[in-house]
Amino acid sequence: MAENNPDRAKGLMIVVSAPSGTGKTTICRNVLNLLPGLSFSVSHTTRKARRGEQDGRDYHFIEEDEFRRLADAGEFAEWAENYGHLYGTSRRVIDDMREQGHDILLDVDPQGAKNLKTIFPDGVFVFILPPTIGILRERLARRGSEDAGMLRRRLNRAVEEITEARWYDYVIINDTIKESTGALKAICTAEKHRYRFSQNKIDDLVRKRETEMEKAKKVAKGQSDRVTE
Repeated sequence: MAENNPDRAKGLMIVVSAPSGTGKTTICRNVLNLLPGLSFSVSHTTRKARRGEQDGRDYHFIEEDEFRRLADAGEFAEWAENYGHLYGTSRRVIDDMREQGHDILLDVDPQGAKNLKTIFPDGVFVFILPPTIGILRERLARRGSEDAGMLRRRLNRAVEEITEARWYDYVIINDTIKESTGALKAICTAEKHRYRFSQNKIDDLVRKRETEMEKAKKVAKGQSDRVTE
């Protein structure tokens, strides 16, 4: 019989990060639509919502004073300043969802992912790369949300962040959103087939077989006793 594993019932935790403008948010949304059993862990931020973003769906948009109050209270598993704005991931939400067996997906920057790795070593970490820096520059420019100075900062930061890809479990090169969505979906599906997610089922099958064998032995013994009588 396999030994009890206290972590086996915890939900899967997928952490996705990438340089800004790589397309990870779109990819994550697509995968969440394709995998109904996967939930999104909504981060907190002090930046303003971009066009199309919704409070509570994309981020919890809060004021800096409230953010720092939560940080001081130890509410965040990780938090950091990024381009003048604060971002944080709720520790309570992650723990509660996983303890209940829910699978969760987190969309965080590389700095946040590295911090989460130290707290949740059983998490699955995925890095999304742009095909080239030139294509990343075009994607950022099309967003129209940064001036030339900010665009240069983001590109320089992207090069620094790409060097972090070596410690991730998986790397996806985002040539097309469709292909990258399929790759991330495949990763989530494959990870759910790891042994720890099936251990309860395996133990149950073994227990049932042992019970059947015990019953068979009792029946055989009863038949043997009647013969000898």
